[in-house]
Parts: sequence; structure tokens; C-alpha cells
Amino acid sequence: MRALILSDIHGSAIAARQALTFFEKFNCDKIFLLGDTLYHGPRNPLPAGHGPMGVVEALAPYKECITAVRGNCDADVDLMMLDMPIEDEFAVVKDAADGAAEKTLFLSHGHIFMPECFPADALHAINPNDLDANSTQIDAYLYGHTHIWKLEKNFKGVLLVNPGSTSLPKGGNPPTFALYESATSSSPARFSIHRLGDGSELATAQI
Repeated sequence: MRALILSDIHGSAIAARQALTFFEKFNCDKIFLLGDTLYHGPRNPLPAGHGPMGVVEALAPYKECITAVRGNCDADVDLMMLDMPIEDEFAVVKDAADGAAEKTLFLSHGHIFMPECFPADALHAINPNDLDANSTQIDAYLYGHTHIWKLEKNFKGVLLVNPGSTSLPKGGNPPTFALYESATSSSPARFSIHRLGDGSELATAQI
């Protein structure tokens, strides 16, 4: 698996189209969409190239390979426009490739499950009656919301992966996105953060 990770597009058709060019450039087969996709939000300015329907049209060809979660700025009317399943609070992606140990990725927008104290056994707390959840350990928590990219472990040992925002970055950062690459026979699974402008790598971490 090679996944393009996007968050906080906030209705910028220009940013969405530019980010999606990296799906082919990096030979991706999945897209993880971490919320706040169409609406710019009342506290944010209009991003450059604002055009929610342009975002809808840009994402449409990829709908079969998108795993998406809902952000705090995603209203019901927004979700009706996106022709793909949208998980409400979170999604879980399990990845085992080339005989490597299975990796469990937890996807959420970041406004409900606080990343700084997110534990590896969170699925047990969320659904204690699910026997599979009881035995599943989360390797990485993918989230957005802050518009600031991050790639580091929290004090619970879970790798935090925030791709930043493609259209409204904060903290003096450039617009960014992230990639996930499955483990191979010669290398472990890894995440990387990239500039939206040219795809150059800013940071990388293995799990």
C-alpha cells in the first residue's frame, strides 16, 4: 500500500487538484482524507482557489480508493456532495504487506480524540465488547485539525502523523501533505511529510 494523506483542504479546488497530482507521481493506490474538506470554516479566511464543487470534482475519480473521516467543519450538506463513504468519528486501516507484521492505522480529524494522550489500546476503550479491538494495538494516529504538520511519537508510544493543511497551513509552515508506504522485505513501513509546492520531503518516520 502507498497512500496519499490529505487534510484540511477547506474548499480550495486549486490545493485539491495540486495535491492529487502526487497520487500518480508517487504511485499511490489509496487516499486517506482526514476531514474539513469542503467548508472553509468560520474562523478561517477563504483559501486561494476557493471552490467547493471543484474539490468535489477533483476527488470524484478517486472515490473507490479513498478512506475518509469527518472533520469539525464537515456539515451534513457537505458530505452529501461527496460521492464516497465518510466515516463519522474515525476509521481503522490495517496493513500487512510482504509478510511483514500487520500495522494498524487510526484515522480521525483530531478534534474528538486528542492525539497527545492517545493510547495504543484506544480501540479497547472505544469498544470494549469487540474482541478484535481488545487485542489490536494502534501503531499510528493520523489526524489533521491543527493545520500544522507533525511526525513524532506521543508519550504513549503512538506515532502521530499530521499532514498539515494543503490550503491554510499555520505556524509559518508551507502547504503540506503526507505519504504512507507499506513495509517491504528490505524496509519497514514509513510515513513522510512533503511540501505541496514541489513534493519535496520535510520529514520521515518509520513504524
